[in-house]
This record gives sequence, structure tokens and C-alpha cells, in this order.
Amino acid sequence: QVQLVESGGGLVQPGGSLTLSCVASGSIFRIVAMGWYRQAPGKQRELVAQINAGGGTNYADSVKGRFSISRDNAKNTVYLKMNSLKPEDTDVYYCNGKIYSSVTSWNEFWGQGTQVTVSS
Repeated sequence: QVQLVESGGGLVQPGGSLTLSCVASGSIFRIVAMGWYRQAPGKQRELVAQINAGGGTNYADSVKGRFSISRDNAKNTVYLKMNSLKPEDTDVYYCNGKIYSSVTSWNEFWGQGTQVTVSS
């Protein structure tokens, strides 16, 4: 089994910054991609940013130029640096991993979520 554990959420003022971290552990053979999604109450979970094994990234239009995703392959860790935060960035942020647990078997895994609140 694979576990994803997030950290780094909290309360920040508009215009401020936060960095989220997510560590993957367990039966990991190969990580295809890791990313961050967010979800507000009553809304669908949406992609914020994703990074693949080769370092390629993609971002939601709403966060381009403000958020940056990176990964440390040796530590199976992905980071989301969030700058110029806005109140509309307030959500629960979930780490996502598309991970092979063996040569032939891969699944999609989720963290427990971390709350980000942007408010003065």
C-alpha cells in the first residue's frame, strides 16, 4: 500500500505565501506523476498543478504565474509553492500520486487533505 501525507497548510493573509509538502511512502516501485488538487464544499475536486517523472508540469489557469510545483525524487516528495495568495484560493488541498506499486500494477492515491485559508 502507498500513503501520501501532506503538510504545510494554514491561515495566510491575501498576498502571502505558503508551501505545501507531500511525502509518498510504502510500496513504491515507480512514481509516474504527483500533483495537487483542491476542493471547496459542494464543488468538484479540481487540478491545481501536476509534475510528471520527467519534470514536466501543468497548472490550472487560475494559478499560473503564482504557484510552482516541484519534486524531490530521492525523497518521494512533491512541493507546491503558493505565492500571491487570494481569498479564492481558500480550499482543502489534496496530494495525488499516480504510482506503480509493482512492475505491472499502478493506482491513483490521495492524501488526507490540508486546509488552506486566505483571509485578512
